[in-house]
Amino acid sequence: MGNDAPLACLSEQNPHVFDYFQQLFAQVTNPPIDPFRERIVMTLMCPIGPQKNILIPSRAQTHRLWLANPILSLKDMALLRSLGGNPPSQPEEVKITSTVLSWRSVILDATLSVHEGSEKVSLGSKLFHFLQDLCDKAENAVLHDSVDLLIISDRASSRDRLPVPILLAVGAVHQRLVRRELRMRVGIIAETGESKEVHHFCTLIGFGADAICPYLIFESVSRLNYEGLLTSATVVNEEELYSSFITSVERGILKVMAKMGISTLHSYKSAQIFEAVGLAQSVIDMCFCGAVSRVGGADFEILAREVTARHQLAYPECQTLCTKVLENLGQFGNNPGFYHWRFGGENHMNSPEAIAKLQAASRNNSHEAYKMFVQVADECSRHCTLRGQLDFNYSEKPLSLELVESAAEIVKRFSTGAMSLGSISSEAHTALARAMNKLGGRSNTGEGGELPERYKNPEICSAIKQVASGRFGVNSSYLAHAEMLQIKMAQGAKPGEGGELPGYKVTEEIANTRYSVPGVGLISPPPHHDIYSIEDLAQLIYDLKAANPFAVVSVKLVSEIGVGIVAAGVAKARAAHITISGHDGGTGASSWTGIKHAGLPWELGIAETHQSLTSQQARSRVKLQVDGQIRTGRDVVIACILGADEFAMSTAPLIVLGCTMMRKCHLNTCPVGIATQDPVLRKKFAGSPEHVINYLFLLAEEVRQYLSRLGVSSLKEIVGRTEYLKHRKPCLTAKSQLLDLSRLMIKTEPDEVHYGSLRQSDSVKDFRENPTTLSFADLLPADRRLDIIILRTAHKLIDTPENVELSPSESVVYVTESISNSDRTVGTTLSYAISTSFAEKGLPRNRRIIVNVSGSAGQSLGAFLAHGVHIRLEGDGNDYVGKGLSGGKITIVPPKELLKEGFKSEDNLIVGNVCLYGAIEGCLFIRGQAAERFCVRNSGATVVVEGVGDHGCEYMTGGRAVILGRTGRNFAAGMSGGLAFVYDPLGLNGDFVKKCNMELIDLELMNSQNTYSGWLKEILVEFVKETDSQVGADILADWNKSINHFVLVFPRDYRNALAKLKTSTTVTDPKVQKTSPIVDSNKVSGHGVKTPFTYNFFLCRVWHI
Repeated sequence: MGNDAPLACLSEQNPHVFDYFQQLFAQVTNPPIDPFRERIVMTLMCPIGPQKNILIPSRAQTHRLWLANPILSLKDMALLRSLGGNPPSQPEEVKITSTVLSWRSVILDATLSVHEGSEKVSLGSKLFHFLQDLCDKAENAVLHDSVDLLIISDRASSRDRLPVPILLAVGAVHQRLVRRELRMRVGIIAETGESKEVHHFCTLIGFGADAICPYLIFESVSRLNYEGLLTSATVVNEEELYSSFITSVERGILKVMAKMGISTLHSYKSAQIFEAVGLAQSVIDMCFCGAVSRVGGADFEILAREVTARHQLAYPECQTLCTKVLENLGQFGNNPGFYHWRFGGENHMNSPEAIAKLQAASRNNSHEAYKMFVQVADECSRHCTLRGQLDFNYSEKPLSLELVESAAEIVKRFSTGAMSLGSISSEAHTALARAMNKLGGRSNTGEGGELPERYKNPEICSAIKQVASGRFGVNSSYLAHAEMLQIKMAQGAKPGEGGELPGYKVTEEIANTRYSVPGVGLISPPPHHDIYSIEDLAQLIYDLKAANPFAVVSVKLVSEIGVGIVAAGVAKARAAHITISGHDGGTGASSWTGIKHAGLPWELGIAETHQSLTSQQARSRVKLQVDGQIRTGRDVVIACILGADEFAMSTAPLIVLGCTMMRKCHLNTCPVGIATQDPVLRKKFAGSPEHVINYLFLLAEEVRQYLSRLGVSSLKEIVGRTEYLKHRKPCLTAKSQLLDLSRLMIKTEPDEVHYGSLRQSDSVKDFRENPTTLSFADLLPADRRLDIIILRTAHKLIDTPENVELSPSESVVYVTESISNSDRTVGTTLSYAISTSFAEKGLPRNRRIIVNVSGSAGQSLGAFLAHGVHIRLEGDGNDYVGKGLSGGKITIVPPKELLKEGFKSEDNLIVGNVCLYGAIEGCLFIRGQAAERFCVRNSGATVVVEGVGDHGCEYMTGGRAVILGRTGRNFAAGMSGGLAFVYDPLGLNGDFVKKCNMELIDLELMNSQNTYSGWLKEILVEFVKETDSQVGADILADWNKSINHFVLVFPRDYRNALAKLKTSTTVTDPKVQKTSPIVDSNKVSGHGVKTPFTYNFFLCRVWHI
């Protein structure tokens, strides 16, 4: 749903200057951070005040004021204002008020007299000259008065004094001092009543403020508390109320910083990590010099008018007795509708009228009703979006409609957006898939996986399988049954953020799909932990091409400055498809800070991407898709002219299915059964695939009419042809008249754009006609050397149907080869062949492929490894070992030569970072240590390792991890499921406890009576048998004592969920068996045996070969 309200540069509700800026975020080139689960690397503590030359060490460098956070309380502010008590004879505008520890502070009044100056002077001119005077006073205070703190305050605002926008004041003073090389001599504090939201604080800090005192918030809290309107069982006084507000703002600031991958406030301060949308260059030059601004717009005159209008709302003219009574309190108007549509308030794209007309058109397949919807939608777009300010240069000779490509062809360019099963109900998810499959478009699974029953049903199988940071449901079979694999780097409504599906939405169906436990919340990390650079993205693309050589690999980005350069890197990393998502798309379950203030309009993103790819001669390598509030043919055609080949829609199809834009998606209370898992509410779902089909064909017919008027026969002919666009006249407001959209309409040479880069070769077509494993192996590129060898050796195991028995000698295939770091993603293409033949079950129980390799393995060894495959490596592995493990088994041991020389595996790293990321099922034995982020987002695999680095078992939701040595910091952060057994000779008194993130887990000491002690011993016996681990052998040698040294890490929610499941009956459904495995300790050494599963334990199965 995202943000369907106008951009600040188009709003008619007098927005604050803060709202003209959008937050930037990290995607691909560096990772965002989880500010809460990885709080150990984040800090808001920062020094302020004069800073001496850092190149000359001295004690004076420590003479600074350290703040725990940038939010000052009223007491803090009073202290800074009053310490020292200077004579009152100083000029009112610049009053010296304190000297403490040789520091002096000055108050700069940021209010402007309403009646000051000549009436002939415009408001904008008054504001501009006031800011100049303010900068002069600040400069003089630093140069001549040796002031150390500048307090820019709007406390003097009143009926007669207008508060100057605090962001303009802070930005202007900061920029002046930077230009004069005085900024390091002084601290800047904003004392303001204007800052209320997280975004306000972030912009002030980002444009120069060292600290902020939001006095009006504190005084309002005090007033509300006095009137008894604030009640809390835990808060007992005003100071605690203030503290609660500050804590909330702190968390918000941390989240915004983390979007850009910034961990310290010191790095974020004055960094200007924003883009201005619709501010004049004169404003940028004076107050925000160096900030990104591609769309010119509101100047000082417009900004002055808006602040004056807000001031008049606060202090209305006294016309009646009623307003005289309220004279000193201000006059409250109606709800302005900034977040939800309200009558008489802010414009919204999805107004009740637009929703009603769209639903009427789609349900009745009515062209007349659709025309009425288009009229309403076009008017809304004109008030809300950049594309609404554009018009077409129609041809003088329109083309006959009969010569324009058919609607049936146009709809093939349409896709539904990525909406997971979990965020929306199964009924809604399936309806979208049915609709898109019927008309030849594509539906998208979202990041929640897909039920395997849908894979082989062409009516309900989603063509696009998404691979997001949570990797929910991403196994070999999931990837093998996709037409397109989409890597979601960011999401329009919350770029740079992760996500969380609350436990009450995780039903049995959702748990089965995501390989988790009903009732346990699921967390998606902000970054892909295997993508910290463009090179890492190239590796994941390589992995996915190995996991499904016939699927198109797509990368989803969000519009922001620089997305074109990123997209060029993505194209060079061999993605064949790129989606550019706008800030106004996305989910209704995001935070308002992300929905309102992160990301840019897709118009800017798709134009920049097309221009950048064209200039680097990379446009022919990819197809570009755009999404974000696309609803009409006009939207489609403008997107195409700006560079898009395809178009994705989410909000409009949901509205067609019955969505009424209640914006309660996160509460599980959707009244129409779409964004809910409540079985009662789901029964209210009344949508139909035919409604979506009707809408998309009506949309396609509208597109045809635009193409006819433009004089072209197909969408292909207008891709990137910006000469078909012009500024729309007349403009609705003086503000929209100032918008400069020339950056959107930079012309590119049409002959630089080519198509057909996704065509499959004749050899691929021949393979599809005769799909044997040998012919498949012949198609693979040479860099899949080992997989080609294994496929040719084991082709009979894969090609022989499951119901055909093979002889014992034919049932087991051995492959022995050397391996080097250029051999990447070994076993993944083999797993694709297995999954296409046997789906997620993998090889039949009596068939095995055993691969013995020696050397240094390249990245992603055994990624998405399927059932029945065992890779045994004698050597060492690079990053991402066992990524997405899908039932296979991997054993890694040091070379025998090293062990003979006394090599201690428990003291050395043998595998790299992010091993077992998103593993679904299977087993990994490692004799040696693993590096950082081991077992991140493990869903069900079993692993034994002799030590791990920082962030071990992060976001884990299932499976069991046994760690026989040291762990790094922040262990079990975000761990909501599964179990970890960590060996520490000091037990709960050792270092391990100090390294745990205790937010979601409990720790308990193991003993021989513990429920899991038998399983733990059996798995260690198996581990020692496989690896000859000396550490494991020593532990088993004195088991009765050693068991007491294991610390069991048990997530609290997981424990509660298991307790509830114990009362359930045994489940025999094979799907549940498959997705919810455990290890039967009595059969752990059995070969080729899959143990029965009871619903009492959603843990892990080991595939024993």
